[in-house]
Amino acid sequence: MLALLQNVAMAIADLIMAAIPRPTPTPDALRDCRIISHRGEFDNTSVMENTLEAFHVARHHGVWGIECDIRWTADMVPVICHDADGSRVFGDPVIIANVSFNELRERVPLIPSLAELVAEFGGNTHLMLEIKSVPNSQIPQQRDILKETLTGLQPEADFHFLALDPALFEIATFVPLECCLPVAEINISKLSAAALEQKLGGITGHFLLLTESMKQTHERTGQKVGTGFIASRNCLFRELNRGVRWIFSNDAVRIQKIRDQYLDREGV
Repeated sequence: MLALLQNVAMAIADLIMAAIPRPTPTPDALRDCRIISHRGEFDNTSVMENTLEAFHVARHHGVWGIECDIRWTADMVPVICHDADGSRVFGDPVIIANVSFNELRERVPLIPSLAELVAEFGGNTHLMLEIKSVPNSQIPQQRDILKETLTGLQPEADFHFLALDPALFEIATFVPLECCLPVAEINISKLSAAALEQKLGGITGHFLLLTESMKQTHERTGQKVGTGFIASRNCLFRELNRGVRWIFSNDAVRIQKIRDQYLDREGV
């Protein structure tokens, strides 16, 4: 119930913020904007989230990056899926951690492996890879698998790791700390402090929760900030006008078109 109330409150706040007119950002802000498609471009009817097709649509429309979620099969294959099972998106209750990759492929063929994602999008689309919870006893093996799978890609330039809990970055110690970004829900103050203390790459969170003072604190230390749930022109302009460069969105293709339209107007 608490989560539902929080979601409703956020939705109402987003509608209010979207209705407030904003000045057009400078050409530099528009040009430097980096839009990230949250789980790809999907409707979960004709195109499902976190699938290669959803990522292809985003890339086709010029979106700079894609955010996706890493889970593990029983035989230690990293796959791309937000939920622990396939019920919500694919109508199959299979629990990913309980089956081999081959069984998962038979039951839910649309769930891609991380290797397939990297083969298709590595180096041409920025990858924001969110680490989901993993069994502590298997972290060394999983770390080696991730390192091997991402061989050939450059940390920070080609990909970043995200996590709701900074402790999960233990699986990613083969990359610089600057490549790791906590994702805040309503606990943004706590994760902001953790990012600063641990000298991580920065912080990401809902655009309403990342305050200006918090943003400036991270930027003074050389850390980056990204804001999410941008769904309107006015919200996009608000973020660009205050110097946010990474824009996460569930409507990334539409937001990209808005950005491109105004950039064209400026003749840049």
